[in-house]
Amino acid sequence: MAERMVGKQAPRFEMDAVLADKSFGKVSLEKNMAEDKWTVLFFYPMDFTFVCPTEITAMSDRYDEFEDLDAEIIGVSTDTIHTHLAWINTERTKNGLGDLKYPLAADTNHQVSKDYGVLIEEEGIALRGLFIINPEGELQYQTVFHNNIGRDVDETLRVLQALQTGGLCPANWRPGQATL
Repeated sequence: MAERMVGKQAPRFEMDAVLADKSFGKVSLEKNMAEDKWTVLFFYPMDFTFVCPTEITAMSDRYDEFEDLDAEIIGVSTDTIHTHLAWINTERTKNGLGDLKYPLAADTNHQVSKDYGVLIEEEGIALRGLFIINPEGELQYQTVFHNNIGRDVDETLRVLQALQTGGLCPANWRPGQATL
């Protein structure tokens, strides 16, 4: 039986990544926590696929909205940082990513994907998982679904804003509306 993660401390991680300036570096939950940032951690199956670039670029195009909410985005797959960089250096019109405003991390040993329960072990790739972690390191939200479906950036922003109210948000709550 799977163990509950929401409401508990999120698994800590540090991974190699291609940073927004296209340099190689590291990303970690501890760094975001030290900077009092929320973390939006999302997993995707593979570089150079068809659904993935639509959601990765959509998140990048809305990055400023996440930044305004004191949130850092980290995209993760089991591909290498070199594959990530090649995909970032490929134009969007050619199924590439172009410039991104947040890092893509490489979970090449699959440990972080395992820790977050999204690894498809027989394929060595991750499901589409999205996790929102507060600045104290507590996992506040998770969603995992089939790899054929891209995520909704509006919904991710809505959930992040709802979590940040600290209140009870009813069904269909939108930013600016009253909490319960």
